[in-house]
Amino acid sequence: MTQVKKVLIDCDPGIDDALALALAHGSPELDVLGVTTVGGNVELAHTTDNALRLRDFLGMTAPVARGAGQPLVTEPINAPAVHGVAGLGEAQLAAARTELDPRHAVQLIIDTLGAAPGEVSLVATGPLTNIALAVRTEPRITEWAADFTIMGGSYTRGNRTPAAEFNVLADPDAAAVVFEAGWTTTMVGLDLTHQARATAEVRERFADLGRLEAELLTPCLDFYGRHRSYRELGPAIHDACAVAHLIDPSLITTVPARVDVETRGRFTTGMTVTDFDAADLNAAVATELDADRFWALLADSFRRASDGLPT
Repeated sequence: MTQVKKVLIDCDPGIDDALALALAHGSPELDVLGVTTVGGNVELAHTTDNALRLRDFLGMTAPVARGAGQPLVTEPINAPAVHGVAGLGEAQLAAARTELDPRHAVQLIIDTLGAAPGEVSLVATGPLTNIALAVRTEPRITEWAADFTIMGGSYTRGNRTPAAEFNVLADPDAAAVVFEAGWTTTMVGLDLTHQARATAEVRERFADLGRLEAELLTPCLDFYGRHRSYRELGPAIHDACAVAHLIDPSLITTVPARVDVETRGRFTTGMTVTDFDAADLNAAVATELDADRFWALLADSFRRASDGLPT
């Protein structure tokens, strides 16, 4: 019998965050203990509202807590051209019926990890502001987390700039804090996630998923796929890759490395400088995806999520 893994998800929904949450919820291998929100793909008000709407739509029971809306130092950046003004493309989910957890996201992170040291996996699919603030507030979370995975960074080129991936660029100072915190960060970056393209053939696997397909997957992916960077090969489902790594680590090949974040540079702010030959390692960097098994996993988990949607 597969052991269920407890997970806490810090995110900025966001289309690919929404699909990552659906994947996590539909996976029997994961028990989602909490969802925390951060400003990123769209402003914090939207990412938080989207997380609440998604919780109700999917039938999740985990608490949702609002976190940081501003980076530690730099000015905020968003991506409405990629995700839509409200963040979920053309999806029109019903207004949230449930309420936010009264705690700040940072406190929920600390409380959840501290309540079960070594038992809860932490995954971040947005800018790393909440995680950096949690590390600064309670440094022991780096020991309490069973493991720590991010969707962010790149060891080749960026997507928001030639040097920087969006999530890291959105708060490079926070990313620097996180990579320097003393734990091993599994970096699921663009080099890996660009191998997860939702082509027309892939999307055929989701065609009979009822309301999940009609109300979430199609309106999100249709909008996502119209962005100029995705038209030719299909949209990259970035954040679901980080969650998939928790479900089945064998889907993704990782290589030990040293990752440092460039916080100030005329052309390189937000760059994740990756050294695979370093002696002082602080990361496991994702390099190769078993795409066939990845999409099979998503299809199975989405089917379970679809079958369990509240009426």
